[in-house]
Amino acid sequence: MTAPLSQRGRLAPASPIRRLASLADGARARGVHVHHLNIGQPDLPTVSAMRQAYRSYDCATVAYSPSQGTAELRAAWADAYNGQGLPGALAPITADDVLITVGGSEALQLVFAAACDVGDAIMVAEPYYTNYRGVAHLLGIEVVSVATAVTDGFAIDVAAMEAALTPAVRAIVLSSPGNPTGAVIDRPTLEALGALAVRRDLLLVLDEVYREFVYDGSGVAPSALAIAGAEQHVAVIDSVSKRFSACGARVGALVTRNRALFDVCVRFAQARLSPPTVDQAAVLAALQAPFDEVYASIAVYKRRRDVLIAALREIPGVVAPCPAGAFYLIADLPVADADAFCRFLLERFDHHGETVMLAPAEGFYRTPGAGRSQVRIAYVLEEAALLRAVDCLREGLRAYAGG
Repeated sequence: MTAPLSQRGRLAPASPIRRLASLADGARARGVHVHHLNIGQPDLPTVSAMRQAYRSYDCATVAYSPSQGTAELRAAWADAYNGQGLPGALAPITADDVLITVGGSEALQLVFAAACDVGDAIMVAEPYYTNYRGVAHLLGIEVVSVATAVTDGFAIDVAAMEAALTPAVRAIVLSSPGNPTGAVIDRPTLEALGALAVRRDLLLVLDEVYREFVYDGSGVAPSALAIAGAEQHVAVIDSVSKRFSACGARVGALVTRNRALFDVCVRFAQARLSPPTVDQAAVLAALQAPFDEVYASIAVYKRRRDVLIAALREIPGVVAPCPAGAFYLIADLPVADADAFCRFLLERFDHHGETVMLAPAEGFYRTPGAGRSQVRIAYVLEEAALLRAVDCLREGLRAYAGG
């Protein structure tokens, strides 16, 4: 006999980003090179200030940090927001508004737990970052979804969101720039979302992990922290994983002016003791250094986006709206079942000894059957590799259609 599992455990959703990993392992075992476009792991170097801080860290004892993070890092994070033009005419962000977390994922977990009880719900716009559902499931929270469409670049319809609200919804959770779509929520829409949160007494949780990753020259995406009148209804999720190309550092932040919400999240954070001490020191060094390397990397991603979009649009039947930010896009493929096609690419196909791994997009939707012909692509490879990956996709579609 084995120990019993909880119903929560038995029903836990698998990540659409990682669940085909064993098939990729099998392809490599056959000698096939796999181009990984399924996961947002940047290939660019971690910023030099962080690497130097790790090398120079010298402490006889690596001790616990405060549960809310070190005072120095919280102050530097607040300064970074204010230095990017946030929050305008509103009160500036201070260290007391910043809670350091174990990656952006823990920030989500803390704020969901603070805003919702078991049986409550969050509202998302689908397709949405799949870990929202994973964290909600862990906490016994339901997910209510509102559809967006590939044909209009996955734009948010605030009126549709309000119409879909149920009495159980306690928070609206969105990302901008978006994962998995790359869509950026413009300022008027963001302000309308803030007004909706105030009007219906909801929490607006905006995942701003990719806020510098915008390609229109504006510098940063509009922030929910700059919505006048919604200060007590906004919480922002942040992380250094993509900004500093430091996914393994596992340092994120929850930023909110809502003191009651913040204090509850701190009490939850005390149960896990503290965020990582050495990584906080490295992040502090990166936040205090010029962001030249960050913006140089964003220029690289913009070139990759342009190369990828041009190549995808040459494939018959592929629909790929040009993302305004982040480094993801959703592409609609001329297949009935993208999951089966992605499996085919890994199990039965190669093009000159190469294939490509994509993330089936159905897992980024709450509505059954939605996104079934779509895939998420993360453009985290250099341009030559991206073009070879698109070659594999094009030839794979031909082979798949030919049976």
